[in-house]
Amino acid sequence: RRSGRLAANSSSAADAEGAAERERRQIQLMARRNEERLRELARNSGKKNRDEKTAKAEELDSYKRTKDLPDNVLPNQVKVDMANQCVILPICGNPVPFHISTIKNVVLPDPDAAAYLRINFYTAGMAVGKDAPENIAKLVQKYAPYATFIREMTFRSLDSHSLTTAFRQISELRKRARMKELRDQEEANLVKQDKLVRTKNERVPRLSDLTMRPVFAGRKTQGNLEAHSNGLRFISTRGEIVDVMYPNIKHAIFQPCENEIMVLIHFHLKNPIMVGKKKQQDIQFFTEVIDASQAVDAGKRSMYDPDEMDDEQRERQLKKRLNEAFKDFCRKVEQVAKKNGYSLEFDIPYRDLGFSGNPHKEMVFIQPTLNCLCNLTETPFFVVDLSNVDHVHFERVTFMSKAFDMVLINKDFTKQPWRVDMIPNEDKDAIQEWLTDMEISYTEGPMNLNWKQIMSTVDGDDRFYMDTEEDEVTPKEAGWEFLRMFGKDGDGDSAGSGDDDSGYSENSGDEESEEEEEEEEEAFDSEEESESDYDADEDLEEQGMDWDEMEREAAADDRRRKRDGADVEESRPKRRNRRR
Repeated sequence: RRSGRLAANSSSAADAEGAAERERRQIQLMARRNEERLRELARNSGKKNRDEKTAKAEELDSYKRTKDLPDNVLPNQVKVDMANQCVILPICGNPVPFHISTIKNVVLPDPDAAAYLRINFYTAGMAVGKDAPENIAKLVQKYAPYATFIREMTFRSLDSHSLTTAFRQISELRKRARMKELRDQEEANLVKQDKLVRTKNERVPRLSDLTMRPVFAGRKTQGNLEAHSNGLRFISTRGEIVDVMYPNIKHAIFQPCENEIMVLIHFHLKNPIMVGKKKQQDIQFFTEVIDASQAVDAGKRSMYDPDEMDDEQRERQLKKRLNEAFKDFCRKVEQVAKKNGYSLEFDIPYRDLGFSGNPHKEMVFIQPTLNCLCNLTETPFFVVDLSNVDHVHFERVTFMSKAFDMVLINKDFTKQPWRVDMIPNEDKDAIQEWLTDMEISYTEGPMNLNWKQIMSTVDGDDRFYMDTEEDEVTPKEAGWEFLRMFGKDGDGDSAGSGDDDSGYSENSGDEESEEEEEEEEEAFDSEEESESDYDADEDLEEQGMDWDEMEREAAADDRRRKRDGADVEESRPKRRNRRR
């Protein structure tokens, strides 16, 4: 019969062997990915140099001629021209126009004997601020070396009504200009989509009574989803239309209702589209199987209650029917796309590989698919394209903590990494095994790192993925190897031989492992010898001796001791005689 201690030792040895095998594969994988990233960056740098264009500042022309100024401007009056986005200020009795984007803020102090209006402008020599228009920041930088700037202007008037009206109009005009700028920024990177070609003379695949996320104007958006020749069209009950083109779909995900409250279809887009007034890159259509806000009955109900059994049976049938309807719709959409020359395939999340984590200040269940790592049930959506992940680092990996954090580093070093916090320690081995199978390198460490500083340093290092310094002789850690907690195996042997690029040798690793095993066996034997007195009772327990056998053993022990004592006494007189 095998003892529990031996079983635990064998399981821990198997886990250690699996971790060592993963570590060996990770070292080889990181070396290979460093070479691939070097080639990829070389290609991208060539394209970037060809396509790079310097954005120039756009000059502000409120009025092209003096005749274009409003006719009803008085000599000493603050006038706001809402149509031309301009504020006309009196300077020495002359009306001077200022574009609204040059005004940093406007202040109206509490009136005393007279009313005051203070206007502050964007100037050189001081922080422009994040809220400043992009064009104004470029203009300030352009004219800073030689131009004179007006920092502040204050106007006084005994008539508080005129300055209060001007203050209100300037504030409203600044608000409109800010909203217009934000809207232009939202639409600046939008790629023009093709027009939807509706299918005619054929039956169109359709799903009815769906809810779309994100919503239009903060209201629940319900409607129907149809699949046409070159895209899908969602028509809400209020007549709002959203078109999703097949060429713009990067990842399509179908998540059936398994231990969830909804069945859904999710589209992660290549280029964002406008939904209402916001730019969105993730569009989702779902149907709730169970109402998320359904109140739980406070009274106790029996497990044999026929009403409850009927409810559960209806719920199971509804789940099955909805899963089949969504699955059939996905299959028809794939056929329509393939028929019209588009490639579209729906992924299904692997629920058995899922784990709990906190990507957006809330604990959710995160599941991997073939191409993504995602949580689609809760908002905001968490979708990470694995093709954009350069490396994964595990933080707070210690024996003391019950959870760890996972950082997914983007290949674009100008963007901050994705984070998933508070992952239970039980899921670490499964996640690392999945990352190794997906050929994504990972490292782990005991503390949280300052990723903003790390990414800025890495972004400015042209030799980040190379294993030598600028002199091409001094060795250094290539890529993300500096995050490795224990270094690489076989560094001592590979340092003397330059044949192995990865710094790892299988023979040296085997020899080191054999030496370590011999040392462990010697240490174990010495411990057994030193603890032989304490192990005597355990040996008896293992042998299973009864009382009679133990008494016979004790009697034989006594006889042996008496015989040894008699021999000692007989030898003593002889020694005395010899001395005499």
